[in-house]
Amino acid sequence: MKLRWQFGIIAGIFLVAFTLYPQFKMLYLRGDDWQGHYAYNDIDEVAYASYVKALIDGRPRKNDPYTGRDDSPEKPQEESLFSIQFAAPFVLAIPARILGINAPWAMTLGGAFAGFFAALACFWLVGKLTDDSLFAMAGTLVILAGGAIFAGEGAIGEITGWSYAYPYFPAFRRYIPAVPFAAFFSLIALVWLLINSENERKRIIYCVLASFCFAFTVFSYFYTWTTAAAWLGTVFILWLIARPEGFRRDFKAFLALGASCLFALIPYALLLSKRSHTMDDVQLLVHTRMPDIWRVPEYISFLVLVILAIGILLKKISIKERETLFVISFALVPIIVFNQQIITGRSLQPIHYQVFIGNYVAGLALVAAIGIILKKSDWSKTLMPKVVFSVVAVLAAVWGFVECHYTVRILDDANIERDKSMPVAKRLTELGKTEQNPYKSVIFPLSMTQGDDMPTVAPQSVLWARHQHVFAGVTWQENKERYYQYLYFQNINEKQLAESIKRGDFVSMIALFGWGRHTDRLNSEYKPLTYGEIDEEARKMGAYLQNFNPRSSPETILSYVVVPKDWEVNFTNLDKWYERGEAETHGDYLLYRVRLR
Repeated sequence: MKLRWQFGIIAGIFLVAFTLYPQFKMLYLRGDDWQGHYAYNDIDEVAYASYVKALIDGRPRKNDPYTGRDDSPEKPQEESLFSIQFAAPFVLAIPARILGINAPWAMTLGGAFAGFFAALACFWLVGKLTDDSLFAMAGTLVILAGGAIFAGEGAIGEITGWSYAYPYFPAFRRYIPAVPFAAFFSLIALVWLLINSENERKRIIYCVLASFCFAFTVFSYFYTWTTAAAWLGTVFILWLIARPEGFRRDFKAFLALGASCLFALIPYALLLSKRSHTMDDVQLLVHTRMPDIWRVPEYISFLVLVILAIGILLKKISIKERETLFVISFALVPIIVFNQQIITGRSLQPIHYQVFIGNYVAGLALVAAIGIILKKSDWSKTLMPKVVFSVVAVLAAVWGFVECHYTVRILDDANIERDKSMPVAKRLTELGKTEQNPYKSVIFPLSMTQGDDMPTVAPQSVLWARHQHVFAGVTWQENKERYYQYLYFQNINEKQLAESIKRGDFVSMIALFGWGRHTDRLNSEYKPLTYGEIDEEARKMGAYLQNFNPRSSPETILSYVVVPKDWEVNFTNLDKWYERGEAETHGDYLLYRVRLR
């Protein structure tokens, strides 16, 4: 059946509205005071945006926007999460550089395009499986607008009262997993076309395109490509077991596709072998063989398997039909990715499978299961399905706006603060043009939100930021020492640090102990901090600062200090080492140029 693409475009327009909602919210809140910044929908986006800006500026693939350290023959840099997962950011950075678009606009437009193309790819896949364009539109909206629900996250937590409304549309955190999301759905659709086409030339084209989609996910996002690999392996095994009609021809196609996909993993493995040790420090790899079956996407998978079993028993569908095997593979994938450690012995932050990809595959399985069963029923020949599918589409779209309303407002204050800092960022950009190497100049921003965000809009590096450690430019020890300095220049001593952490200061926990000691969401071996550990770390800070001299750490010698003008700041420790120039007022911030005494 020929797809009616106007339905896919309608779904895509809704996704554009959802992805642009945070930006519209910022424009509404700021009004005429808007300074041109983008509204982030996840706090991790600042790191991705900073990397995109660096690429737009023409810096090399291996760069660190937080420390200003770039790869060069004289000082080669190790691989980082960002340099290995380079495909998605280059998709944003290359057009932005050609068109003269800055990083904030690249993030805004990139998110909108990612949402639109993800909707089209999902529509294409569901439509090809079910032969119903209206159902495909409704199903696409259910899958993409319901992603947070399928993860057990998002607005539903606040509405029901058992949690808080976070995160916003997890698949559309920019630029990952948003950008490779369309490639993931396209991969599945292309494999479907591959095994259903009788034309040899078309099969070759589908195989090549599917391989390209897989390679794109490999060099974009770990959790997306490993889920894609798990799905491909699952489909292959199901075909071996069920042996549907045309099995031998399909088997050859799977072998060719598998070989092409493995080829993409060779350079990936090479890059990974050159990774920075900092990656291992922050990735929280856990060695375990314990099963993990208590996650919402898995509950949905179990439900889908029950639905399919009933459909098979009632002879509505057959176990040997390609549609049935495909949907079974969708249902099995979440279970597999959450439990692969039973075989491999390694588990890497499974929460990312839960919120960024496994939940959407579970939603796809549910929608596709209903779709293939309805396709075989007499009910599908009546007018009623069109009414029902239209109502479902409307309800899914409404729920999408509900998700936006509840989850976006959590970051309203942070987005307003980030936008207010744009005037000082623009001034720093002007000053950077007068410097020989602005990337080596160091800013001391007292606002943590601003410090995390500053490399997105200004060329200078920062003394310390919450996301600094995810790049390869600093070792874990250097990151801690930079944080010691950051606290020192705010006149915070070791006793105050210890007391603050004991009261729940999560920023200090992350900076000094890593993300894995802050929350139990990231790994199964979470251990709360003890008072002994806290006191020992505070003692280390005291020992470091006792002999501290800025000249002993030349790469953190400050050039600028940025302060919210309504803050009362004690500059005692800063003025001990630096001379401050006259304060420049830029919007709601004061900018000081400083130099060593």
